[in-house]
Amino acid sequence: MRTAFIRALLELAENDERIYLIVGDLGYSVVERFAQRFPSRYLNVGVAEQNMTGIAAGMALSGKVVFTYSIANFPTLRCLEQIRNDVCYHEADVKIVSIGGGLAYGALGMTHHATEDLAIMRALPGMVAVAPGDPIEAEGATRAIAGQSGPCYLRLGKAGEPNVHAPGTHFSLGKAITVREGDDVTLIATGGLLYNTVKVAEQLSLNGLEARVLSMHTLKPLDTESILAAASQTSAIVTVEEHSLIGGLGSAVAEVLAELGGRKPPLTRLALRSGFVPEVGSQDYLRETEGLSVNGILRSLQRVLQSVEK
Repeated sequence: MRTAFIRALLELAENDERIYLIVGDLGYSVVERFAQRFPSRYLNVGVAEQNMTGIAAGMALSGKVVFTYSIANFPTLRCLEQIRNDVCYHEADVKIVSIGGGLAYGALGMTHHATEDLAIMRALPGMVAVAPGDPIEAEGATRAIAGQSGPCYLRLGKAGEPNVHAPGTHFSLGKAITVREGDDVTLIATGGLLYNTVKVAEQLSLNGLEARVLSMHTLKPLDTESILAAASQTSAIVTVEEHSLIGGLGSAVAEVLAELGGRKPPLTRLALRSGFVPEVGSQDYLRETEGLSVNGILRSLQRVLQSVEK
């Protein structure tokens, strides 16, 4: 996803001299192309994320569109006060880009896990929160937030994520993408687990259950229409995310359903348990231990699927 991001950012910067990139001494092998092409619009502030965010806010208030970039926990949690007070309060055109959302940096331990970021970012006033599901969405999201006025948060994977969509798939902030049609159950995914969710739907189809798959790439603003349609047209809703059970996609969908009158389908939230992940290992390994692999998701769905079959 980060390759798709930097490719889109370079194209945007070619046509808009307001676009700047600030990094916190990270991103090597990715950001060099921008630094070389636009040296006067690139700044490495060092390991100083609070300064990075304050500088970005000041530049944005001077008419720039500023992207900050680092491993997911650093440009969010380490400088949360600056994001809230400098960026959000002033409605500044700062686009916070995090790499390695969820457990992508699993081998570095819990200090590098980004498992609460979406909950925190979507709670901030004026913040747009986006977690694309594949490189196609990542490129579309980069272009979309560049044109979106005010603060934005873009949560990307690390590298090597497969394409789920065909090139040219339309991306619009606040509008989920229907990846697969189905009338039995709706699977709603955000971020890098979209691929696993599609694979789960394919396995369910072999057993005679047709799952609708929605890529809810934007958590704020949320596509409530797609959620309400799923609630009225399918027998159950399942959310899938590489994020804490508290405050992320599952919570956002639950908020919509809680205010829905009349029939409400059962909701199952598949996410990381509320707590630190103590294991250390690759992202695939940690997804397996947390029940977010394809087989893990299928195991968790057994009770839901039995009720749908009845």
